[in-house]
Amino acid sequence: MEPLSFSDMAYRTKKKQTRRERFLEEMNAVLPWEILLKPIERKYPKPGNGRRPIGAEVMLRIYFTQQWYALSDPGMEDSLYDVESMRRFAGVDLNGVPDETTICKFRHFLEAHGLTEALFEQAKRYLSRQGLIVSEGTIVDATIIHAPSSTKNRERKRDPEMKSTKKGNTWYFGMKAHVGADVKGRVHSVVTTAASVHDSKVMDACLHGKEQTIYGDKAYADQTRKEQAESNDIEWRVPACAQRAGRLRKARRGKRLNCADVSFNKKSNRTRARVPACACCLTHADREHPFGVIKHLWGYRKVRYRGLAKNTAHLFTLFALANFYMARQELA
Repeated sequence: MEPLSFSDMAYRTKKKQTRRERFLEEMNAVLPWEILLKPIERKYPKPGNGRRPIGAEVMLRIYFTQQWYALSDPGMEDSLYDVESMRRFAGVDLNGVPDETTICKFRHFLEAHGLTEALFEQAKRYLSRQGLIVSEGTIVDATIIHAPSSTKNRERKRDPEMKSTKKGNTWYFGMKAHVGADVKGRVHSVVTTAASVHDSKVMDACLHGKEQTIYGDKAYADQTRKEQAESNDIEWRVPACAQRAGRLRKARRGKRLNCADVSFNKKSNRTRARVPACACCLTHADREHPFGVIKHLWGYRKVRYRGLAKNTAHLFTLFALANFYMARQELA
């Protein structure tokens, strides 16, 4: 056992535990490392005659830290040198920090073998066994993830797999992440498309097939699907939510809204902003939750790579980690 350095002793005796330390300790306790490592270790390079590879668990911990703090490969390497709590979470000392090339190669290794999707499936099965993902109802939703629209790059063109779409009066360029989640917001299905693809086109891919209830906003309103669902004894909660929570009353030109219309609009906005008591509109706030975690807490507002394949692999990891984050209190 190596003797403690002065910095180690100072770190152990410091007075305050930072938010980063609390978060990393919490996630370290919540994540089932042995289960998540199984699909990776089957294909991870084995020690041979050459240089011994860094352990799969160390690299996976570094990869997860990179997602939580939206760090590039060079930024992750620098943070491991700078931040003691990150080194402790990863299980490395200053002499064992991998360089940015090693961090990049591990990500490419996960992408090449489809291991981020395997991580997502392992996480989903684990949470299902714990009773933390329920299959009775599915919430379907989509979010736009921006991509660079400028052509001021080496190829003088945009990413051909990203497209433009209009939402309200604003145009967006990028991709869409379509998800199916349970009523607590825990994601069980992830599908990605260009931003121009309408949400309803991939609705079926976001369902697991065992639903008793389907929730969605007005983008998914479809009379044919509604009739099919009802014929299979599936409760269809799309149109009611869309009509009540998605359409506000507007004043005519030169006129003001009367008191009844103002009250209706306020009530509709409150319905969209919180989890109400009625089961019909319960889902809107829950549906926004996984997107809020990856976008607002972990900073995933723009694509990190070119093409859908790499960004899809990235999203599988983010939603797997978001599921654990949202279930952390039950798992603790």
